[in-house]
Amino acid sequence: MNDEILLIDKPAGMTSFGVVARVRRVLSEQAGMVTVKGKDGVSRQRRKKVKVGHTGTLDPFATGLLIILTGSATKQANEFLKLDKEYIATVRLGAVSTTGDPEGEITEQNVCEKPNKVTVEKCVENFVGENWQTVPAFSAVKIGGQRAYKLARAGKAVEMPRRKVKIYEIEILRYEWPELEIRCKVSSGTYIRTLGEDIGRALGVGAYLTALMRTEVGKYRVEDAVGLEEYLTDK
Repeated sequence: MNDEILLIDKPAGMTSFGVVARVRRVLSEQAGMVTVKGKDGVSRQRRKKVKVGHTGTLDPFATGLLIILTGSATKQANEFLKLDKEYIATVRLGAVSTTGDPEGEITEQNVCEKPNKVTVEKCVENFVGENWQTVPAFSAVKIGGQRAYKLARAGKAVEMPRRKVKIYEIEILRYEWPELEIRCKVSSGTYIRTLGEDIGRALGVGAYLTALMRTEVGKYRVEDAVGLEEYLTDK
């Protein structure tokens, strides 16, 4: 139960913190109760505290591999954060979103000419290698001690940092206007939402992500993960 590396297949519609909270609650219940003496000198029963954390946020709309660490394994979190990752993303061309995903305000673009497959393939190929990305305003990055997404939701305009990232591979799995499905292997710190937006911008049609699944973190694969509800039920 303690000091574990858990591979969870995160469902859509839940935050990474929400997954951690549910796992922590179940493990705390299993850990049992301890007697704690309060400042008033009165002894009370409370559940044992269990350390639980994740190794890299997945957006609420995203699914796939979320690595959960428990107990002393939480000390390894930084090691996991540095690992390369693989994703499968569905990019909706011809429209933009204020958040780069389905949760934002969607605006259809006036597309005069739909790009053909050859044009899309050449465009995508240009993103392989080192790229500069602007961190999305709706992200968990801290700006002045506050999460960027909280500032964005409050309507506060902030200058987001730029990062150099590396995209090792991009494979087009399917292209049927207006949907483009890609598999990409990237360095730590790469935002796939930003990649999708950048592809749309390069094609001159705009774009945002409608689906995102993380399939790999380092040597760990989503095929080896267990669904959250299945994990909780087994516990």
